[in-house]
Amino acid sequence: MIGALLLLVVAGAVVYSLLSILAAWRYLAARPPALKSIESISVLKPLAGLDPDLESHLRTFFEQDYSAFEILFAVRSGDDPAAPVVSKLQKQYPNIPTRLIVTGEPPYPNAKVYSLERMLAAAANDLVVMSDSDIQVTADLLRTVAAEFQDQHVGVATCPYRALPGSSFWSRLETTGMNADFWASALVARMVEGVRFAVGPTIVARRSVLESIGGFDCLKDYLAEDFVMGKFAAEAGHGVILSSYVIDHHIDSVTLGQSVVHRLRWVRSTRRSRPMGYLGQLFTMPLPLALFLFFVKPGWWPVPVIAIVIRSLAAYTVSARVLKARLNWLLLPVEDLAGFCFWLAGFFGNTVSWRGRRYRLYSDGRFQPIASSRSSE
Repeated sequence: MIGALLLLVVAGAVVYSLLSILAAWRYLAARPPALKSIESISVLKPLAGLDPDLESHLRTFFEQDYSAFEILFAVRSGDDPAAPVVSKLQKQYPNIPTRLIVTGEPPYPNAKVYSLERMLAAAANDLVVMSDSDIQVTADLLRTVAAEFQDQHVGVATCPYRALPGSSFWSRLETTGMNADFWASALVARMVEGVRFAVGPTIVARRSVLESIGGFDCLKDYLAEDFVMGKFAAEAGHGVILSSYVIDHHIDSVTLGQSVVHRLRWVRSTRRSRPMGYLGQLFTMPLPLALFLFFVKPGWWPVPVIAIVIRSLAAYTVSARVLKARLNWLLLPVEDLAGFCFWLAGFFGNTVSWRGRRYRLYSDGRFQPIASSRSSE
C-alpha cells in the first residue's frame, strides 16, 4: 500500500517536471514586443545599509539606454551608509533626475512598503519600477519593460531573477534552489492558470493599478507584499505577466544560522500566501520522493532513476536555458533534500525573523512585530 502510494506521488512529480520543461519552453518562445513609443518611468529604490557592491548595482540603473526616467531612493535616516553612495552617483550622473527621500521610522509592519509609498508619492510618472538594492541590470531593462507595458491591459510585471551566490556554501545552496526550483513553479503556474502573483526583487507596475487595489496601504501588513500586490491586481482584472527581462539578484554570503532563519521565513510566508499551492509543492520534489520509493520498493529502481533523470533535465532547462544561470550539479541533490526538509518545517511555527526583529505571522499572510524582541539574523 505504501509503495503504491509513493509510486503515485513520484509519478505526479515526474508529470510536474515534464510540465516545468514545457512551461520553460513556452516562456522562451514568447518574444518581447518592439518599443514603439517612449513612456516616462520612475524607478523606486528602497535602501537600508551598505549592501556588498551597492554602488556598482545602483550604477547600472543610472546607465539605462532610455531617454525618459527618474530614480528615487529612500532611506530611513540621513546617516544611513547608503546615502553617501547615492550622493556620489548623483554627482557623477547630473543629467539623470534623482531624489533621495528620508522616510523616518516606518509606521507599518512592512518597512519596505512604507518606503515605496513615500517614493511613489514623490514620483512623477505612472509607470514605476520597484527594485531592491541587490539588483544588477543591463542597459536595456527600461526599454524592455516599457515595450511590454505598451499593452494597456498589462498592469503588473515581475522580472524573473538569476540568483548569483556569495562566497559561502549556504549562499550557493540557496541560489541553486532559487534557480532550479522556484522559477520552475512560477513558470508552471503561468502556463496552467496564468500569472496571478508577483514576486520581488523587481516589479513593474502602473500607479493607477496600485491605486485601484487600495495603494500601498492595503499591503503594509503583509510579509509577502510582492505576492499580494500581484494577487490583488489580478483579482481586480488587471493583466499580470512575467517579464521577458531576467535580472541579476545577488545573494549575500550567509552562515548556516542565517540561511535557516531566512528559509524558514520564506516557507512560512509561502504557506500562508498560497496554502493549497504549498501542499502541492510536494510534487515539485522528485528526488526525495524517488529515494523514499527506492527504500520501500528496491525492485522498482527504474522508476526512481527515471524520476531523477527527468528532474535533472527540468532543473537544467529552467536554470540554464531560461535564467542563463550556471547550475551546480553537485549541490542540486543536496538542495533537493534540504528543500524537502524546509518544506516540512514550513508547516510548523508562526514566527519569522526579518532585519533583526521577530514577527508573528498570521494565517492570512499578515504579520506584526513581537514587542521587545530581537533576532540574531
